[in-house]
Amino acid sequence: MEKQNAERVSISNRRARFEYEIIDSYEAGIVLKGSEVKSLRAGKANLQDSYAIVKNREVWLLNMHINPYEQANQFNHEPLRTRKLLLTKSEISKLHASTNEKGLTLIPLKLYFKHGIAKVELGIAKGKKLHDKRESIKERDVEREMRRHS
Repeated sequence: MEKQNAERVSISNRRARFEYEIIDSYEAGIVLKGSEVKSLRAGKANLQDSYAIVKNREVWLLNMHINPYEQANQFNHEPLRTRKLLLTKSEISKLHASTNEKGLTLIPLKLYFKHGIAKVELGIAKGKKLHDKRESIKERDVEREMRRHS
């Protein structure tokens, strides 16, 4: 029973869909240390200010905060360390081509476990302007009103 709950741990970047227009998304594996996996299973991570870059035909995740695991003492990890993402060569080349376009960036949308392995949903995103954000708020409010009245 406990193993089943651990599989459902999901950390999402809730501001991402508000701040950015998501064009495409990819699922990537992530290279982690043991204490990081333990912290993630406890749900102690934050994707808020994190982003990914393509460097030397590899994809790296920066600024993702994973709280230190309390029981790990001296073998603990650096909370904001740069972590490598695992993708196929063709996916990496597509990401590299799209991030070279003006105004596009890679942001993590969600972190979750799939069959016991940590995965990151990575989105190719374009920043929204202020008026786009206002429109998103209006659409959300209208949708909420429709649900309330039906």
